[in-house]
Amino acid sequence: GCGRALLDQKVILVDPETCLQCPPGNVGEIWVQGPSVARGYWKKSGQTEQTFQGHLADTKQGPYLRTGDLGFIQAGELFIAGRLKDLIIIRGCNHYPQDIELTVEQSHPALRAGCGAAFSIEAQGEERLVIVHEVQRKFIRKLNIEQVALSMQQAVSQEHGLQVYAVELLKPVSIPK
Repeated sequence: GCGRALLDQKVILVDPETCLQCPPGNVGEIWVQGPSVARGYWKKSGQTEQTFQGHLADTKQGPYLRTGDLGFIQAGELFIAGRLKDLIIIRGCNHYPQDIELTVEQSHPALRAGCGAAFSIEAQGEERLVIVHEVQRKFIRKLNIEQVALSMQQAVSQEHGLQVYAVELLKPVSIPK
C-alpha cells in the first residue's frame, strides 16, 4: 500500500541554487525520486520541467521531483524545516518567517499569539524585513505604539540579528485565517 510506496522513494537534499547535493547535516531542498512520483503537470511543459525534471548539476543524476520543501536529515530521519518560497533572504542569510513571527509575538504582551506575519520587500535596492501583527483587544485603548514597536524590533535584532524595516500593528481579527 501507501507505506510501501514511500519506502521505495529516494530522497536527497539539494542546494536549490547550485543544484548540488548538500553535505550531511545541511539544510537543503528535498528532492524525491521513485515509482510513485508523477511525470509532470498536464499540458504544462515549462512547469513540468522546472518541478519534475530536477537533475544534479555535477552528476546529471535525475530526474527528481523538486518538492519546494526545505529539510535536513538527522540520525537517518528527514525533518521538514520550511518552504523554499517562504524563506526570507536578507544580506545572503536565510531566515524562516515562522521563527521571526514567534519571536515577535513573544516580544510584548499586547500582541496576539499566532496573528502576525513576517516577510520581506525590496526597498532602496535591498531586501528589508516587514512585520505585521495584530494587537489584543484589551490593549487597543491604551496602546503605546512606540513601545510595542520598539519591543518587536529589539527582540528580532537580538534573536535573529535583523533590523526591522517596517512594523504595522493591526486591530484584532484583521488577518484572515
